[in-house]
Amino acid sequence: MFSNLSQRAMAVMVVTILASSARAEVKLAGVFGEHMVLQRGVKVPVWGTAGAGEKVAVAFNGQSVSAAADEKGAWKVVLESMEAGGPFELTVEGANKLTVPDVLVGDVWVASGQSNMEWVVQNSNNAPEELAAADFPRIRHFKVKRAVAGEPAADGQGAWVVCSPKTAGGFSAVAYYFARDLHRQLNVPIGLLNTSWGGTPAQAWTRREALAADEALKGYLDAYDKAMEGYDERKKKHDEQVEAWKKQVEEAKAKGEKPPRQPNPPMGPDNPHRPSGLWNGMVAPLLPYAIKGAIWYQGESNSGDYARYEKLFTTMISDWRAQWGQGDFPFLFVQLANFMARAEQPTDDNWPRLRETQLNTLKLPNTGMAVIIDIGDEKDIHPRNKQDVGKRLALAARKLAYGEDLVYSGPVYEKMDVAGGKATLHFKHVGGGLAAQGGEPLKGFAVCGEDKEFVWADAKIEGETVVVSSEKVAAPVAVRYAWANSPECNLYNKEGLPATPFRTDDWPKAAPPPKPAQKTAAPPAEKTAKTGEQAPVKPPAPPGE
Repeated sequence: MFSNLSQRAMAVMVVTILASSARAEVKLAGVFGEHMVLQRGVKVPVWGTAGAGEKVAVAFNGQSVSAAADEKGAWKVVLESMEAGGPFELTVEGANKLTVPDVLVGDVWVASGQSNMEWVVQNSNNAPEELAAADFPRIRHFKVKRAVAGEPAADGQGAWVVCSPKTAGGFSAVAYYFARDLHRQLNVPIGLLNTSWGGTPAQAWTRREALAADEALKGYLDAYDKAMEGYDERKKKHDEQVEAWKKQVEEAKAKGEKPPRQPNPPMGPDNPHRPSGLWNGMVAPLLPYAIKGAIWYQGESNSGDYARYEKLFTTMISDWRAQWGQGDFPFLFVQLANFMARAEQPTDDNWPRLRETQLNTLKLPNTGMAVIIDIGDEKDIHPRNKQDVGKRLALAARKLAYGEDLVYSGPVYEKMDVAGGKATLHFKHVGGGLAAQGGEPLKGFAVCGEDKEFVWADAKIEGETVVVSSEKVAAPVAVRYAWANSPECNLYNKEGLPATPFRTDDWPKAAPPPKPAQKTAAPPAEKTAKTGEQAPVKPPAPPGE
């Protein structure tokens, strides 16, 4: 009898323990944690998981709200709008209790893109001095762990880090300098959600349904599906190449030579170039975290497919906004910097055409662009001057997100008049007036006639216009400015902001003349390797090309 009672008592105890442990699985989503910043001035969703049907109570800054987990264990509550402040403590209670200390209320910005967004403070200009001065405990940085996924991930990983001289070195440099300028100006906490990955194309950051809805963008999905048909065989071959590469590395080390570059993996389920793969793995888990806006630095990996980038980029921005459900939040981005060798004669390359698509993206409401055609490095795709990038993004934010009355953009071409053998160019965002940085003459202007053969032009500032002419062109038809990978150009406004590259024509890019074979020419993948970027997967040809 005693034995039977003991067994029954033990069974009850086990059931109780199991039930208790099941109910104790109250968790917050990975984006919530100690040192986080919650968005001021809007309703703030807070969510996580628990046992199915379990009641979860959340308390924060004088508010108490509760909700029951659904049949899958997901729960969400919404806090009412709050003013900036803190630190506060967030508590979440079900069968167990979670306590999250040191929570601030301020402004949260998503920082995304490829390597120039991922680039850290310790690798930027004047890093020792910058880090020594990085004592901003109300700036917080959350780095989303790299992840590729085939479906939207329910959760992600990362940790909020308080800005200090010891920690800021690992922050996104562009995001940090952006946040620093805003923090100094606004005196409110700034949170950064850094979700970036070097070498990645914009289609990887765009939701599959958004790509599939457009015939041109659907080509990215079709190309991926086709690549997957032979994936197993290509993966096997790649694994063999990696093993051979490891031996080559050891041999190179033994000889004191530079080791060879690791073979790129084939397109597949875990490839960061997979269409929608980074949206699924690194953006979806952040939703619907309340934010102020987003900053974006990307485009290098899409330059070879510039013809589709405007459609791709505008689709991505619009869909991010739709999925976040916060309306047309400010979306600020960086135009490609000057990079590669300077051309001696007027040219037409992929990078200026990609810059043009970025400029055209400003047709979307509440968007802003930081022009950095003057602070790149022709030998390095990763310019170290991230301070001015952050500053120019912050200027755009101060105007568009915070409503300050200031000049936030350099000159932007508006229209052209032609008379008497001269072209007169008109601009928006003139500010206090046009200026030739470093003194006259103006540089970077090219003009052509009906033959479409561009030549360097004489250009001078007349009031709020630029007058362009050339003795070689009697009747100007089109003008281009800074239309090259790495142009020499110096048109600014008096606020010190550079004019964006532009062209007055809409002609398609002419096919380049054939180049003589060069035995010493490096293949594209090797050139890419020198930049530190992952070699881009060749995209399918745009429709009509």
